[in-house]
Amino acid sequence: MILYFKAIHIFGFVAWFSGLFYLVRMFVYHVEAGSEDQPKKRILQDQFTLMQKRVFSIICNTAAILTWFCGLSMIYLYGMEWFKLNTWLHAKLVLLVVLTGYHLYCKKIIDALEKGDFVMSAFNFRLFNELPSILLLAIVLLASLRSLGEFVGTLPYILAFMISIFFIAKFYKKLREKKKGKV
Repeated sequence: MILYFKAIHIFGFVAWFSGLFYLVRMFVYHVEAGSEDQPKKRILQDQFTLMQKRVFSIICNTAAILTWFCGLSMIYLYGMEWFKLNTWLHAKLVLLVVLTGYHLYCKKIIDALEKGDFVMSAFNFRLFNELPSILLLAIVLLASLRSLGEFVGTLPYILAFMISIFFIAKFYKKLREKKKGKV
């Protein structure tokens, strides 16, 4: 029974992360559509709003619920003694709470974008879109290593990953601006 919960848990978190990656990428395009002339601007932004709402409610919410339900079911099936001994899981749950906060904040962004309030620039949304990557890396490391001590040893590498993402995003922004200037 527990292996079925584990399989569905894995399926759920893959779908959840996929939905979040796609959702925030649409935020980037929604903001970029704001620089278009009417009626193209309105058509694009209305379409992005519809897509964002659907991805959030159909994919992200469903996958988040599935992930949490199956994960908590596995904890229940393994037992509280097992849970107490596996401190790596406590850290994983903290990261999942952070991910859930990110997920819920995305709903606020959808509502703000629908009203025409651009809470971030397209570049900042690109950076915001990398937060789940960092959480995914940390969660997978915790689940794979199953040791809080070993995980702490990987923190410098996670930090290096974060810094790399930032500089790659800055470099990509400069390339886009340079290309835009040549057109």
